[in-house]
Amino acid sequence: MAEKIIPMTQKGIDNLVNEIQKLKASRKVIAENIHIAQAHGSSQNDAEYEHAKQEQSMLEGKIRDFEDIIKCSVLIDEKQAQHSERIIIGSGVHIENNGRKMHYKIVGTPEADVAQGLISNESPIGSALLGHQVGETVDIKVPAGIQTIKIIEID
Repeated sequence: MAEKIIPMTQKGIDNLVNEIQKLKASRKVIAENIHIAQAHGSSQNDAEYEHAKQEQSMLEGKIRDFEDIIKCSVLIDEKQAQHSERIIIGSGVHIENNGRKMHYKIVGTPEADVAQGLISNESPIGSALLGHQVGETVDIKVPAGIQTIKIIEID
């Protein structure tokens, strides 16, 4: 079975690498918590031990997940996106929706953060905008219904 290709910006990859380093650095603290709980050996500390083991398992799962994302990632060519006449992954796009002007950058799912203006290429808006150009209007099906969005500028 082929692994899913995940588009990522260099900043997104760097952020994941930094997060992995932070998580790996916390391994020592969790291992110490497990050791302390084992040393006490009473039934009251069994809960502490189980909690520390669960914490360790969750930490290792996050590290594996982030490493898998990086392994499957493909670097987005942001320079190409800036010079494209059509919206592609990595494009910044100024849109108008119901009189409100907004700016989004289309990125891969792991980087998406709507509060920061980063929308996923798999989101309803992101996927609907891909391939369109300045001046076009796009009808997008969102949970609230159909929205008509006008593309003002691609950067």
